[in-house]
Amino acid sequence: MIDSNLIDHSSLSRLIAEKIAEDIITGKLKSGDKLIETNYAEEFGTSRAPIREAFYLLAIDGLVERIPRKGSIIRGYSERDIIDLIEIRMTLEALAMDRIKMRGSYESLIKVMEELILKMEESQENSLEYTRLNQEFHMGIINMSKSEIIKMMYLRLGLPLLSLQRVSFDGEGTIKNSFKEHLDILDKLKKHKFDEAKNVLMKHNQNVLRNSPLKQT
Repeated sequence: MIDSNLIDHSSLSRLIAEKIAEDIITGKLKSGDKLIETNYAEEFGTSRAPIREAFYLLAIDGLVERIPRKGSIIRGYSERDIIDLIEIRMTLEALAMDRIKMRGSYESLIKVMEELILKMEESQENSLEYTRLNQEFHMGIINMSKSEIIKMMYLRLGLPLLSLQRVSFDGEGTIKNSFKEHLDILDKLKKHKFDEAKNVLMKHNQNVLRNSPLKQT
């Protein structure tokens, strides 16, 4: 239970939203599940106002739908939604690679990605942890582009993409193949083979789409 006396209303709502998001990403909450304000108010020891605000934040993040006269439910993603998510990601990451080619790679970010690769190698038996590290790796590519616009647009994919990828990594062999592709991308970035890195990245994203849990709804 969160001690609501120690934090303000806005911070409390964000903490509650993060905890619910965790349940969605890990699969504890499924597509179509209804979120009951009174249940969460009791669980978190607070009034319904911060819970309502938390549901609103989750709706903005794309994890929850607020339906008139039905309340808030966990959002499901159609085949078209999933394809759109992955294709938007591919477009933004391709743009990021083009910017990296123009400006060159950044050694400090390369070092961060090298550290992430080590952690990804160690977490291949934990799909949730691997998913989080995978997202950080891809954010490294976005950050390397030094484009605030690309970064801003990419961050909008955040939680829905994280939820989708966590499920896609449950397939047998997908994490192992994903890790090999990330190694290859990083190796080519370090060698300034930017066109080759972009090609591997696009193939990697196509594999994510192929392994996606299509038709969730």
